[in-house]
Amino acid sequence: MQRSIVNSYEIRNDFPIFKKKINGKDLIYLDNASTTQKPYSVINSITDFYSNYNSNIHRAVYQLAEEATNLYEQTRKKIASFINANQPEEIIFTRNTTESINLIAHSWARTNLKKDDVILITEIEHHSNIVPWQIICQERETKLEYVGIDENGFLDLEHMIELISSRRVKLVSLSHMSNVLGTIVPIEKIIRVAHEYGVPVIVDGAQSVPHMPMNVKNMDCDFLVFSAHKMLGPTGVGVFYAKREYLDNMKPFMAGGDMIKEVFKFHTNYNEVPYKFEAGTPNIADVVGFNAAIEYLEKIGMENIRKHEIYLTDYALESLASLQYITIYGPKDTKYRGGVISFNIADIHPHDLATIMNDHGIAIRSGHHCAQVLMERLDVPATSRASFYIYNTKEEIDKFVNAIKEAGRIFKI
Repeated sequence: MQRSIVNSYEIRNDFPIFKKKINGKDLIYLDNASTTQKPYSVINSITDFYSNYNSNIHRAVYQLAEEATNLYEQTRKKIASFINANQPEEIIFTRNTTESINLIAHSWARTNLKKDDVILITEIEHHSNIVPWQIICQERETKLEYVGIDENGFLDLEHMIELISSRRVKLVSLSHMSNVLGTIVPIEKIIRVAHEYGVPVIVDGAQSVPHMPMNVKNMDCDFLVFSAHKMLGPTGVGVFYAKREYLDNMKPFMAGGDMIKEVFKFHTNYNEVPYKFEAGTPNIADVVGFNAAIEYLEKIGMENIRKHEIYLTDYALESLASLQYITIYGPKDTKYRGGVISFNIADIHPHDLATIMNDHGIAIRSGHHCAQVLMERLDVPATSRASFYIYNTKEEIDKFVNAIKEAGRIFKI
C-alpha cells in the first residue's frame, strides 16, 4: 500500500471546524459523502463578498454591480475549466444536484420523450436520480427500467448493453460513483455504447467530481450534474453542465427575472444561454465562495486527492477485515471504488452504532442514504457509512476501527 502524498495533517489547519470538540474529543468527520467541511479561504471569500461587493448581478451598470457580476462569472469560467467544458456558457448554476436533474427532466425529457420510450437507470441510484424519472414516466407514459448489480456492487454491463441496443432506450441517467457502495462505473464505455444508438447520457457526478479528475470532453457525456457542498464549497450551489446543442434547444425550467430578454403582454423572448436557465436572483455569495473551493482543490491536485482516498480506503478495508462480525458492501479493489465504505455489524442497528461513534467524537452516516432501491437489493433496511476526504488521516481510521471494536464489546458480539 503506497503512502499518500497529501499532507492531511497540514490541510486540517485550514479548516476551523477541526478545532471543535465532540464529547471532549477531537472531531473525526467521516460523513464526506453527505457534505464536506469548508476551509478558511471559502468562508473568507463569502465574508469578503458581503463586506465589499454585495450587489445584485447582471442588472446594473454601477461599479459595485459590475464587480459582483465579474466575481459570479469568474466561478462559471473556473468550473468550465475544472471539468474541461468547451465554453463557460455550458455551465448553469442551480441549488444542488437534485435541482439539476429535475431541470433536465422538466426542460428536456418532457419535450423529447414519448409514450413507451425507456429511461434507463441503475439500482445504485440516489433518490434524486429515481423520483424525477418516475414522475416523467407517469406524465409521459414512458417506462423506467433498471440495470442491476452483482454481489460485488458492479453494474451488469451485459444487460445494460442489451437494453440500450434494443433501441427502446431514449435516455440513460446514472451515478458515476455510488454514494453507498463507492462503486465507480465504467462511464466512458457506457457513454460510447449509448451514443452508438443515439442515446443521450446524464452523469450524476455528485460523488465523483469532488474526488477525481473530470474531463467532459474525454467522457463525452451529454449532461453532468454535481454540487459545490460536496467539494469544500457552500451549500445551495449546484452545477448543471450540458453540451451547447442541448441547451440551445431546451426550454427554461423556471420563469421570471434574468432569464428574460424581452417581456410583452402575451409573450416573452428568453435570454441567451446560460441565463435563460437562471431565473431570479441567484445565490451570488455562495457561487463566489465555490470559486475559492475549486482553487483550493486545484492547488492540491485532483489526482493527488484520488490517490489519498485510495490510500485511506485501502487502509480502512484492511483494518476492518480482521473483524469477523462486519459485513462490508461494494467492490473490494479500491481501483473501482471511491472513499466510501458502507457496512453492518452483526445485529447492531446502524443508528445505534452511529450513537456510539458520536460518543467517541466520530461522525458517520447511518440509514438508507437516500438509496432505498439499493437497500432492497442488498436486503438490508440500512447501513452504516464512513466516507473520507483530503483532511482525514490514518490515525482517524485507527480510532474509527477501535470505536467499532468498543461497540462490539458493548453489544457482546
